[in-house]
Amino acid sequence: MLQGKAALVTGSTSGIGLGIARALAAQGCAVMLNGFGDPGEIETIRADIERQHDVQVAYNGADLSRPDEIAALVAATAEQLGSLDILVNNAGIQHTAPVADFPAAMWDKIIAIMLTGAFHAIRHALPHMQAKGWGRIVNPSSVHGLVASVHKIAYVSAKHGIMGLTKTVALEMAGHGITCNAINPGFVRTELVQAQIDDRAQKIGASAEEAARDMLSEKQPSLDFVTPEQIGALCVFLCSDAAAQITGVPIPIDGGWTAQ
Repeated sequence: MLQGKAALVTGSTSGIGLGIARALAAQGCAVMLNGFGDPGEIETIRADIERQHDVQVAYNGADLSRPDEIAALVAATAEQLGSLDILVNNAGIQHTAPVADFPAAMWDKIIAIMLTGAFHAIRHALPHMQAKGWGRIVNPSSVHGLVASVHKIAYVSAKHGIMGLTKTVALEMAGHGITCNAINPGFVRTELVQAQIDDRAQKIGASAEEAARDMLSEKQPSLDFVTPEQIGALCVFLCSDAAAQITGVPIPIDGGWTAQ
């Protein structure tokens, strides 16, 4: 479906981003991976995707809190993969604390990576898409781009900001063959969520599985986690011709969380 296309997926060395990168590669899309981690493990992941799907897969460790590195990342993607047709702004971090106790430095870091970083990636990627008259921008947001939770002031603010960014880009690019949408997952059992599960298990004196079910029961009526593979499949759809008239919208994939 995406043969001949090239994608940059930020935050794609693990979790949701890796699931999206694998899904795009499975449809014939060349992929630029980005994120932090053990260099040996990242190379294993890169080589595995490339071998399994017979597509070009590259890696760039740009720090998305640095605008100059984002510009270099976009340029490297276009140069190494031959084009930049799909941008997935997935990179994210988390910190939880009450508003009064939330560290200012952590606020700045979360906003820089998750909101400002997405802005810079989009502004540098758009000229490549406009030159071809085709492009797909997908912003994996969160249900927290639509609703709030306590103790996540920076994360919720960044994700709500992503929704405004998504709509604005979609309007500006309407009629130019370029769409911009957001995916809003509920709980996905990533490393970030697992850390919250482990903390909950310790506080309530329960097993990790009991704590996970307790967490799900508070928010996600399906009582099951969303998977990176499911999010990857949704991203592939948004990049397809079938989704050419879907733009500027949030698409929850949340087990019923935001239906409540």
